[in-house]
Amino acid sequence: MDARAHFLQLARYNVWATRRLVEALAEVSESDYRKDLGLFFKSIHGTLNHLLVGEHMLWYPRFARGVSPKVELNAEVEPDRDRLGQALKGGAANWLPLIESWPAERFNGALNYTNMRGQAMSLPFAATLAHVFNHGTHHRGQVTAALTALGQPCPELDLVYLLQEESKA
Repeated sequence: MDARAHFLQLARYNVWATRRLVEALAEVSESDYRKDLGLFFKSIHGTLNHLLVGEHMLWYPRFARGVSPKVELNAEVEPDRDRLGQALKGGAANWLPLIESWPAERFNGALNYTNMRGQAMSLPFAATLAHVFNHGTHHRGQVTAALTALGQPCPELDLVYLLQEESKA
């Protein structure tokens, strides 16, 4: 599999897993959703805000425009639960056309951007893009662990389930 196909697959997985997680969270009470559950960003709400900041407000602009907006990793950028879910789903979908727009050789290059402190950075492009999708998987895993601890049903988010769905289509 070539790099573009691989990252498009990861981007589709990101859309699929984000949608499934947001749907599963609809059944969680407001108090449980905002409760400090011992996660790195405390609550489910805090963790989802961190995903919005990291994936869509920092890394997406870095890959799309080479810049980093100034926003804290633990910022509550969207206090409304429903709007946060919509922003996460919409943000996940934005990666697909961006990845499709890159020529094949782009994946072998460097990602040049300015970090939040204004410093010029250069990282391996493909490895850093892999970080973005791995980061989302990591934090979705934290949220599913919180769901389990709360006694809530937990969605299956393994990549293999998306692959099975796609193979049937």
